[in-house]
Amino acid sequence: MNTRLNRRSFMKVLGAGAVSFALPGCVETAKKSPSRNPARPNVVLVMTDDQGYGDLACHGNPIIKTPNLDKLHAQSTRLTNYHVGPTCSPTRAGLNTGRYCNRTGLWHTIGGRSQLRKDEVTMADVFSQSGYRTGCFGKWHMGDNYPFRPQDRGFHEVLIHGGGGVIQTPDYWNNDYFDDTYFHNGTPKKYEGYCTDIWFDGAMRFIEDNRDRPFFAYLVTNAPHGPFHAPQKYLDMYAGNKDIPNTNFYAMITNVDDNMARLRNKIAELGLEDNTIFIFTTDNGTAAGYAVDRDTQHGEGKGFNAGMRGKKGSEYDGGHRVPFFVRWPAGEIARGRDIDRVTAHVDVLPTLIDLCDLTEPKGVKFDGTSIKPLLYGKDAGWPDRVLITDSQRVEHPIKWRKCATMTDRWRLINGTELYDMKVDPGQKNDIAKDRPEVVERLRAEYEKWWSSVSERFDEYTRTIIGSDAEDPVTITCHDWHGPSQPWNQNTIRSGQRSNGFWAVDVARDGEYEFALRRWPRESGAAINASVPPGDDVPGGRPYRAGTVVNVTNARLKIADFDQSKPVRKKASEVTFKANLKKGKARLETWFTDEKGASRGAYYVYVKRLS
Repeated sequence: MNTRLNRRSFMKVLGAGAVSFALPGCVETAKKSPSRNPARPNVVLVMTDDQGYGDLACHGNPIIKTPNLDKLHAQSTRLTNYHVGPTCSPTRAGLNTGRYCNRTGLWHTIGGRSQLRKDEVTMADVFSQSGYRTGCFGKWHMGDNYPFRPQDRGFHEVLIHGGGGVIQTPDYWNNDYFDDTYFHNGTPKKYEGYCTDIWFDGAMRFIEDNRDRPFFAYLVTNAPHGPFHAPQKYLDMYAGNKDIPNTNFYAMITNVDDNMARLRNKIAELGLEDNTIFIFTTDNGTAAGYAVDRDTQHGEGKGFNAGMRGKKGSEYDGGHRVPFFVRWPAGEIARGRDIDRVTAHVDVLPTLIDLCDLTEPKGVKFDGTSIKPLLYGKDAGWPDRVLITDSQRVEHPIKWRKCATMTDRWRLINGTELYDMKVDPGQKNDIAKDRPEVVERLRAEYEKWWSSVSERFDEYTRTIIGSDAEDPVTITCHDWHGPSQPWNQNTIRSGQRSNGFWAVDVARDGEYEFALRRWPRESGAAINASVPPGDDVPGGRPYRAGTVVNVTNARLKIADFDQSKPVRKKASEVTFKANLKKGKARLETWFTDEKGASRGAYYVYVKRLS
């Protein structure tokens, strides 16, 4: 099937059947040396975290200071009806694959459901296979272990934090946004400075190192995701302003804005501006720039949301309609112009394939389509597309849960509410009873979509243990399957009583060592010790002191191995050795305290011995 011809003929891609495509040797793919082709444009894609459409001065926000993003807005073509997932990881899955997140095995932000299925082909895979040098900087949030890491998925250069944010459980212990330890090509490395500055520094080094070859820089900040910390000079800009729901949130965005100027100046200094496709976007609606009523999701008067209903996590436009600016002077995509046709994150990869003349991955059916014709004003005959987004922050997806079925004009919310966006962009007047024929049509489209994306819902994405690509492996409770996960380091400190299991795949027969811990190895803490609170940093103290849990017994169960051991008084970890057969397995752990209460081991270190 010639997918490019289908995209150029503007065919609506909805409910396309999933086709597995296993990129041969994803680790080896990332090691291929790109060929030089100066005619091909470079691509820099910047995506911030939790910054909404209204968190920009150029979109009408009267308080926030974003002069550099405002300048980019004025120089770019803007998608003003562009939609993503209502939360972090799902957007990243759709953006990086051109396919709806629900069909990729990734529809949540934790719980083993924030790992991109290993047979999905990523944007970096496509660029790498087409001779580009690829780099990822900041927040990945599609898996922390092989085969889910960015270096396993087509990226040559990687500088990231762990999990979905700094201070989350997979992140390096005690990181607090300042002078942290991050993962450089899989190895922990200490850095000086503020996290956002470090991501931009890394991206600029990468760009300079590869200025004589085509490159793809994926710069994805954790800012302004909470916790809300920024250098003091940015906090001072907004301190005491009672019209802002969260002044630190705005401070983080203004720091991003200053970094955007540094990045664009560097690209210009290197003589690369003209032939670089520069994209700015965000991953979901605002998290802290707008106050809404929890039940109705209408605004409560504080903050700015560009007239939209809802915020991060919402099925209303405020949850998933976000900025998208694209500029490419050499490609004549540079003038200030708005495109109001409905578009989405799943369109980005097909569009970049089209613009950069990349080699299309064989056997992949994109849910998105190339919007190149829209970028060049050739929208005659463009179809009345139907796009769908939803929020599935659950272990098993639920039909009609927090969903929006969208066209240029209509929004069908949760299958029952209907809004005419041409006359009611604030989604205040439900007209489902007045337009039953529209409701029926859009419900039918959703039914087709659900039937298609749900085909593999019963599959787990599995962390591989015993592979040469990652050994030893550190797995954390962030990826437990189960009702609750201690997903950040404060829940570890509190000794949260919960448990779950990891879905793993044993790479080969052999003897394996499992070390069970409450605290990560870099903490140096014993299982039954406390840990001190974190340091004060601009914006507050991110960590509380750790509580003492008097664990007396440890248990490990995997495949047909099930063993318990007593916990020595000052032990930092409890180790087990198990002979395992190659194949899929369920890994479970228990720490039982002196009162008989149980919780899982928050950190497990797995090493192949033979």
